Amino acid sequence: MAGRDDTRAVLYDPAQFEPLTEEPWDPARAREAIAAIVADTSAAFAAESLWPAHEWDAGDTPLPLKNLYVGASGVIWALDALRRAGHAETSLDLTAAALRTLELFRHEPDIEPGETHYHPASLFFGETGPLLLAFRLSGGASLADDLHALLRRSAECPTDDVMWGIPGALLVLAGEPEWADTSRELAAELRGRRGEDGLWRQDDDYRGLGTLHGAAGNTLALRRVEPGESTAETAAVLVQHAVREDGLANWPGAPGRPVERLQWCTGAPGILAGACDYLDEELLLAGAELIWKAGARGDEKGHGLCHGTSSNGFALLKAFARTEDELWLDRARRFAVHALAQADRLAVANGRRRYSLFTGDPGTALFAAACLDADARFPILDAL
Repeated sequence: MAGRDDTRAVLYDPAQFEPLTEEPWDPARAREAIAAIVADTSAAFAAESLWPAHEWDAGDTPLPLKNLYVGASGVIWALDALRRAGHAETSLDLTAAALRTLELFRHEPDIEPGETHYHPASLFFGETGPLLLAFRLSGGASLADDLHALLRRSAECPTDDVMWGIPGALLVLAGEPEWADTSRELAAELRGRRGEDGLWRQDDDYRGLGTLHGAAGNTLALRRVEPGESTAETAAVLVQHAVREDGLANWPGAPGRPVERLQWCTGAPGILAGACDYLDEELLLAGAELIWKAGARGDEKGHGLCHGTSSNGFALLKAFARTEDELWLDRARRFAVHALAQADRLAVANGRRRYSLFTGDPGTALFAAACLDADARFPILDAL
């Protein structure tokens, strides 16, 4: 059996992490930090250019970014969620901002040159995100019809995951009971695409385990539209492919891949986020303990919800929701303190905040708000 230091090197790369801050959790300071992020984000909006994009978020995609993952739709979703929960008021007219974002997306979709997975019905990168926000905030009947028609097309996408294909559509459909027939049709299609190994295809050589790209997320989506959906097959697959050492556990992105990441989009944080209520409890706690021992993500990955400090902290909130042990809530709040400080530090270094739901400051504000409320619902996936 490997020693503890060797074990950590097997399960994740310690060089990508940093020690958690020793600053204690203070609810008042957390509220102030959330309000500061909302005020700054609101002030940074411009009707013509929406929000400035971080270079990693933009890549070669035409600007401004409009999508749900790293674009304006995600920022609007975060501001609206924080407002509805009573954490901070934005100075923006969010309905007007959402309609403007949809207008700009329809004029020029967020398609990076060379992207092979893109489909307009993609929840995270396609028109679905901007259209959903515009419909939910404005209540326009024609937008509802457009959204329903677009979601029906999700079956055209061969990439079966939350980000690109049918599972993302199911998450949206679950919030609209009058579209239940479409939900059932797409759910049946998704079940039929599941392989004998219990996994779905994301790419020619990739059949993922996780929440963003894999079985945990697809099962979550199926359960959102049909709560009685069986979890037994996915639970068995996650047990089968867990990598365990010295009471700790992590997962590769897909079977046969190395265990190299510890974040929401790949690894234990995402597995816990998507499967916490049915995953073997001993295995869930082994994954949570690894996340705690690893500490905060370094500045290269940052503080965000997809692959940063907030993403890993949300997994500890999930452990709290499953076990009702306040140790995990306390640990999640330590991650929130670090993430908020990290957001401030990086904003100073970069000359501005990062305006994105999954990689930036609005997402980190949502994580801090979740810690205030002891609410383990993960943005978008658990809260549409």
